[in-house]
Amino acid sequence: MNDHPILKLDNLSVEYGAQSGFFGLNKRVVRAVKKVSLTVRPGETLGLVGESGCGKTSTGQAAYKLIPAAGGRIEFMGTDITNFTRAQMRPLRRQMQVVYQDPFGSLNPRMRAGDIVTEPMQVLRMGDRVERRDRAAELLETVGLGGHMTDRYPHEFSGGQRQRLAIARAFSVRPSLVLCDEPVSALDVSIQAQ
Repeated sequence: MNDHPILKLDNLSVEYGAQSGFFGLNKRVVRAVKKVSLTVRPGETLGLVGESGCGKTSTGQAAYKLIPAAGGRIEFMGTDITNFTRAQMRPLRRQMQVVYQDPFGSLNPRMRAGDIVTEPMQVLRMGDRVERRDRAAELLETVGLGGHMTDRYPHEFSGGQRQRLAIARAFSVRPSLVLCDEPVSALDVSIQAQ
């Protein structure tokens, strides 16, 4: 097995600006994450555990480069991406996917389930239409949503089903790393164990 890390965070810090007082004149810095270091190797699963508001989501968003890091270093597949721009990150997005905490907010309400799963493959020009459709059906079956659900819209699914749809979408492009922000919180308790 390849021993080189897929993701390595070294002393990662994330800060947010906050305003308070009359007309927001008092400006201060809120440290959401302070000097977090971790390593994820191929085949590993790593979970960040902590109380609400401790910086788990901010750590993931900084690792994915959705928010800037205030300090530290982010390395993805051996490349320092700490200071990468959006344009520089674009080619890496296929290898690094995200499953968001709120599945309903991350799914296009005007798209059918099958289209939601095939869209990332289409954007990245992976396979032809038939191959994408077959991959979507396979993934929907894998996450417990039958092929008969491909024509449904997100509002026709329960919260847990929407989360499974978001998981299928993330895996559609065969990424090297999937960052999940509370991926099982919307699932039914009986399904969470699976």
